[in-house]
Amino acid sequence: MPATKFICPDGSSVTVLKCLNKCPRIERCMFLPTLRAVAAALDRKLPKATVTELLCGTRETYLKQTTEYAVNPQQQLYALHGTAVHTINEAHTEGNMLSEERLADEITSGQFDLYGQIADYDDATLGDFKVTSSYKLMRALGYYKVDMLTGEVYKTGARKGQPKTRKEWRIDGVKHLLDWAIQLNYYRMLLEARGFKVDSMKIQALCRDYNLRIASERNISKPAYIIPINKISDRWVKLYVSEKAKRLQAALDNNALPPVCTAKERWHDRKCLGYCAVAENCPYGRMLKEKIQVKAA
Repeated sequence: MPATKFICPDGSSVTVLKCLNKCPRIERCMFLPTLRAVAAALDRKLPKATVTELLCGTRETYLKQTTEYAVNPQQQLYALHGTAVHTINEAHTEGNMLSEERLADEITSGQFDLYGQIADYDDATLGDFKVTSSYKLMRALGYYKVDMLTGEVYKTGARKGQPKTRKEWRIDGVKHLLDWAIQLNYYRMLLEARGFKVDSMKIQALCRDYNLRIASERNISKPAYIIPINKISDRWVKLYVSEKAKRLQAALDNNALPPVCTAKERWHDRKCLGYCAVAENCPYGRMLKEKIQVKAA
């Protein structure tokens, strides 16, 4: 079930249809074509959950498919940016390249962004675009800081006699990109099942806040990064995705709310508090927001 309402800047909500027909406020928050584009992007009707949807928490996907919910159209703009990037690149795919093709198997479906000689002329690469934050990009690249001794000590104050340190960046940390890796590996499997050879997998990540100070503080200095993705066992990937699909289908068949999303899926509650579109329809999400309101009172 697609989102049925838009959240206005004042916090009130209006049905998408009423918003597109006539804004209930004095002035629209965005141009009408932009709002139409947001509505069209939300209105996706596919026979089964996609790979991307299955990588989310099962409860979140279940609620999105079975309940009405509202979204803030301004918070959907980055998704539109991603769509625009796809469109721009699609206009320049030529020769041995494929783009925006949806493939399916008995479990799920997925639409890859680019495939073919997109990086080198002698390499069949599966590529995917991501528009993301400097924080997520920092973690995906494996960047982290360490304290390095300066050779000096504090001469006064509470830390007198203690060694001084300075922060230095390292780029050999754990790369937090499991969901991206599962997604691309499943696309790889769908392509290979149809006889297409995949030599490598890469993500082109666009950082939406790279020109802000916070990005430089996270060692992000460019608007775009290419991130190689390693191959994961076909058996493991298929087992993981099929198990998520089974749990979702069982919940839909029995009209039963799935268990709370895992801590990782809900970003240790940060997603529930500000980034999950169906948090108001989720008992756990409502409980978290009520706790915040009680603390603030």
